[in-house]
Amino acid sequence: MRNSLLFIIVLISWSSLFAQGGEPATLGSENDLQNGSVRPKAKTKQERPPVDLYKMFTVDNDTTIVDTSLTIQKFYKYNYLRKDNFDLLPFSNEGQSYNTLIYDFSSQHIKPKFGARARHFNYLEVNDMLYYEVPTPLSEIYYKSVFEQGQNLDAFFTMNTSRRFNFSIAYKGLRSLGKYQHILTSTGNFRFTTNYQSKNDRYMLKAHYVAQDLLNEENGGLTDQALSNFIGNDSQFDDRSILSVNFEDAESILDGQRIYINQKYDLIKQIDSISNNRIEIGHILNYDDKYYEYRQDSPSALFGDSFVTSDIQDKVDGTDLNNKLWLRYSNNLLGSISFQINHTNYKYGYKSVLIQEDNRIPNILSGNLIAAGAGYSKKYRGFQLVGELQTNISGDFDGYDFKAEASYNINSDAKFSGGIHLNSAPANFNHLLYQSSYENYNWYNADVYDNVKTSSINFDLISEKWLNVSTSFVNINDYAYFALDPESSLVNSFQTKDNITYLKIKASKEFRFGKFGLNNTIAYQNVSSGDSYLNVPDLKTRNTLYYTDNWFQNALFIQTGLNFNYFTKYNMNSYDPVLAEFYVQNDQGIGGFPLIDLFFNMKVRQTRIFFIAEHINSLASENNYFSAPGYPYRDFTFRFGLVWNFFL
Repeated sequence: MRNSLLFIIVLISWSSLFAQGGEPATLGSENDLQNGSVRPKAKTKQERPPVDLYKMFTVDNDTTIVDTSLTIQKFYKYNYLRKDNFDLLPFSNEGQSYNTLIYDFSSQHIKPKFGARARHFNYLEVNDMLYYEVPTPLSEIYYKSVFEQGQNLDAFFTMNTSRRFNFSIAYKGLRSLGKYQHILTSTGNFRFTTNYQSKNDRYMLKAHYVAQDLLNEENGGLTDQALSNFIGNDSQFDDRSILSVNFEDAESILDGQRIYINQKYDLIKQIDSISNNRIEIGHILNYDDKYYEYRQDSPSALFGDSFVTSDIQDKVDGTDLNNKLWLRYSNNLLGSISFQINHTNYKYGYKSVLIQEDNRIPNILSGNLIAAGAGYSKKYRGFQLVGELQTNISGDFDGYDFKAEASYNINSDAKFSGGIHLNSAPANFNHLLYQSSYENYNWYNADVYDNVKTSSINFDLISEKWLNVSTSFVNINDYAYFALDPESSLVNSFQTKDNITYLKIKASKEFRFGKFGLNNTIAYQNVSSGDSYLNVPDLKTRNTLYYTDNWFQNALFIQTGLNFNYFTKYNMNSYDPVLAEFYVQNDQGIGGFPLIDLFFNMKVRQTRIFFIAEHINSLASENNYFSAPGYPYRDFTFRFGLVWNFFL
């Protein structure tokens, strides 16, 4: 991957030589006015393409324009994940895991997921990939300082070799030592995408390849004595590296590669003034190969007895090869109706069978799944109806997913939508089968666990003028989770027959007062039944008061202010490094502490520069802030970085 990163940097350096320093934009565009970049320009022989020709789109063709403006949403996304992480609480080091504060049960999967979910926050999935269409080559460099001895860099380059063929190549690398002992993170995400459209617009192709390796040193959290020293706020422990941790000889790694090819062809494309008749066929190939490994030099008593006395190497491999064929008919009067069938060959497992005195744990779950589905969508006078259904019809795992949604455009500013979602899917693979050198971490539940059944109702209102608000009511049966076994006091997999009901209301609104802005996001959650299995904070809020202005004759746009985060105290999930999973605990309440950041950001041409003083209130507050039991949250730190775009 280092060679890949070097290649990308060379491409970007080459492109910057020809970039002429400016971004493509039409004179007087909204971004120019907002960011003060309108200045007299010398006449050139060739006009730069307008910025709205630089497009990026998802696998579902949701298209946006490449935007180099500096908004408060850009500030929220300036982090390791490159997305708004309002729902998450990061650990102390960049690239470690995140504790989930606000849950999302909208997943439409109908087969088991690979385990080690605490490692998957930065694992790029199919829906995370972007494809591009650009009139001239485009590149971007993301940089942000980290916590001791390291850097975080994301370098990207894309170009169209012709109007109909594009490719992009990118690499995100991170290395951060961290403030505490033995929590180094070293991660890499390589991405290559391409898309093509034939001259007659009847054939389209999207494809990508990703290779990802996410390594984390594990320390098991602070020892009991170190926790007392941290909470006691003794100045001799301000250097966090001298606080004792439970062990310093373990690491975990999630490594994976994916090949994805999505192509479609228009069999019939008839357009007239009355109807638009269209018949499309398509094929999607998705091959995912990954493994998770936990390594430790010597067993730790925290996880119970071990079969070995040294050199623990718990490794599980998983492969998933999926082929989907689909057919869609579209008509202006009838709408769009589609049918699909897909085949999955899966394999998840370990090297050998584990035979115990009273138990035999197999080493592999493998087989084939055949699923079928249908979909319908229709737009009519501001209304849009969407329905999707898929179900497993053959194989070892049952499963189905049904989703129906209706939306209405009230006016150009406001949109209301509502829907229902029904899902039945097996528990994740590491609930069904797990093997480890630790005796307690061995189980086989594939024959006894039922599908996790989720049903939800949701309503959403999107309006910049009034309010953005989303409401969801979720009911879960046969919920699978990790928790401490009451008999052994060690982590194990469980499935409850109790019903879980979950309510979430999330709203956001920004107020403007001249050059001042107040951006607010608030979420309310309630688990009315089953709160022993699903712990959430009742309230989570983020409030950002900021000031924007143009300086130096509009050559510099600045954005500065305070960012306030807070969530109420609750029984926060604990982290298990062997599984790379969070588990339920009901003994220790964490929360009720504010997180305040001071920031000063600026934009010069197409470069956004960030200066952030994180968690400044920790300088005068009690040491009661944690990301998980035994894992303190970040202390005050100053960080800086930039996002720099080059246009040829």
